[in-house]
Amino acid sequence: MTQIAAVQMTSTTDVRANVVEATRLVREAAEAGARLAVLPENFALMAGTREQLLAIGEAYGAGPIQEATADAARMHAIWVVAGTIPLTAPRERVRAACIVYDDRGEPVARYDKIHLFDVELRDGESHFESRVIEPGDQVAVVDTPAGRLGLSICYDLRFPELYRQLLDRGAEVVAIPSAFTAYTGRAHWGATRQGPRDREPGVRGGRGSGRPAREGSRDLRAQHGRRSVGGRGFGAGARPWGGDRRRRPGAHGAAAVPTTEHRTS
Repeated sequence: MTQIAAVQMTSTTDVRANVVEATRLVREAAEAGARLAVLPENFALMAGTREQLLAIGEAYGAGPIQEATADAARMHAIWVVAGTIPLTAPRERVRAACIVYDDRGEPVARYDKIHLFDVELRDGESHFESRVIEPGDQVAVVDTPAGRLGLSICYDLRFPELYRQLLDRGAEVVAIPSAFTAYTGRAHWGATRQGPRDREPGVRGGRGSGRPAREGSRDLRAQHGRRSVGGRGFGAGARPWGGDRRRRPGAHGAAAVPTTEHRTS
């Protein structure tokens, strides 16, 4: 039985500190026996402005964020699903790219977030990812020690068609690195905990899901006017028939959960 670690951390506007913490948590996951670790969305930067995100955009295959993540995977002999890394795109935008590194530090898969979070909430809070992120248009599934892994990111959870495509391509486990707001997290994050008869039809089947979360902080609420969490501040792994295998309370840590051989479709 293979262990997957869902990593939870508090990202700030200090890219170097964020990357150091992410690599430390990858080491923690490996020491806990995980063969694969999933970092959260925006692990390297929780940008307060469009300019901050554009400033750290990297070309695919080069740049300090990718290099540090690949080094951590190689050094600790663990596969890493690198949440999202901003990769340069045309027209002053970036791609929110989820890159998978094998245990030699080699990039073996890439998924660019398709469904962008453009929303105005009741309390006046608003987010428009499309103003700085260019959407992807390709689904991605990759063979890993934990099984055939389908890739998705945060707000993708709202769209079951993506998960149907992942299942059609043989996905057994789904990664959902996330940085939901507190308000939308309550509405969407719990969907992966429900049974297949209750939740959206795309989020079912296979061996379960890994849901690494990015927890908010007082500093972030002051800087960005929001509290951002995944699953109310829990990184978790969900069973294929609903419920959590393990939840990680608190701001930082790696929750290791086993995959199973049970299939639901």
